Amino acid sequence: MKQMKIPATYMRGGTSKGVFFALKDLPLNAQQPGPARDALLLRVIGSPDPYGKQTDGMGGATSSTSKTVILDKSQRDDHDVDYLFGQVAIDKPFVDWSGNCGNLTAAVGAFAITQGLVDSAKIPDNGIAVVKIWQANINKTIIAHVPMVDGEVQELGDFELDGVTFPAAEVLVEFVDPADGEGDMFPTGNLVDKLEVPGEPVFDATFINAGIPTIFLKAEQLGYEGTELQEAINGDAAALERFETIRAHGALQMGLIQSLDEAAGRQHTPKIAFVAPAKAYTSSSGKQIAAEEIDLHVRALSMGKLHHAMMGTAAVAIGTAASIPGTLVNQAAGGQARESVRFGHPSGTLKVGAKASEQEGRWQVEKVSMSRSARVLMQGWVCVPESLG
Repeated sequence: MKQMKIPATYMRGGTSKGVFFALKDLPLNAQQPGPARDALLLRVIGSPDPYGKQTDGMGGATSSTSKTVILDKSQRDDHDVDYLFGQVAIDKPFVDWSGNCGNLTAAVGAFAITQGLVDSAKIPDNGIAVVKIWQANINKTIIAHVPMVDGEVQELGDFELDGVTFPAAEVLVEFVDPADGEGDMFPTGNLVDKLEVPGEPVFDATFINAGIPTIFLKAEQLGYEGTELQEAINGDAAALERFETIRAHGALQMGLIQSLDEAAGRQHTPKIAFVAPAKAYTSSSGKQIAAEEIDLHVRALSMGKLHHAMMGTAAVAIGTAASIPGTLVNQAAGGQARESVRFGHPSGTLKVGAKASEQEGRWQVEKVSMSRSARVLMQGWVCVPESLG
């Protein structure tokens, strides 16, 4: 029994981190989608792990740190790089390819530049390199603005991102036309729907396909304040089971699944989140956030747990919904028309810009933008059993 070494880079992007691969560096049997690729990535991350720790792999035992990325020079003439994201389940032998990771998107441009996947003529020695990314999971364009100094990606700086311990260089990320290209931004045609779940009161819900399919609920209807931190929900097994049941019924109403049983095989999407009007709270780091600093509160769950900050794709959904009068997100933010929103999450605050317009009865958003940061944590080879190659 021998191990094989695969070139890989461990990177933080936004409030997530994952293992990045260039497609050409993967074993031949993993260069195409399928069971061989999934088996390889599961072993890299250390899943499935019945102990829930991913001790024998690169995963960090949370949805934010159980992630993989595969990049290749784009097959499209008008894009630089093709970006594929795999969300690896922790306790199940499953890789979810149904959505994007907005946080790791912040690291895609930097990795693509350092791997030579971007035409050198487009990369300034000093200034901003504009990397046009094709997000292959959702067939959308993302534009990353990567700072360059002396011909190298600038990773360090003074930009602070709540949910990340140390400051770094700012990376502006723009999600172009983030609505689901296969249907309406609002899959039911309504800004607010009634969601019926057995044993529950009828919930108000906003279903949206922007960034990632998301179900927004009112905190008060769930019995929450909207200022909850992770331990208030993740330590409550009954609450987590309740959220998963609600998420499954919401996915069914959105048309993402045909039966409730399918929800278990689609853990990454849709996301479920709840909103509340702005109020003062203390973040997980102990930082005091005044009500005047934010427009509303949002708490979101990812892979069955309350996220420690906010998923980048869910932030796209939040920014989009906030810009459209009538959604639950817009109502919680005060109800007025807006082109940006700053929301409170467990780790602090985040500002997202979005401009929406209604055309022939359908809402459209040209792009959603936010600032993130990214940094290489380790470069080299990841080792897995030779039998996986």
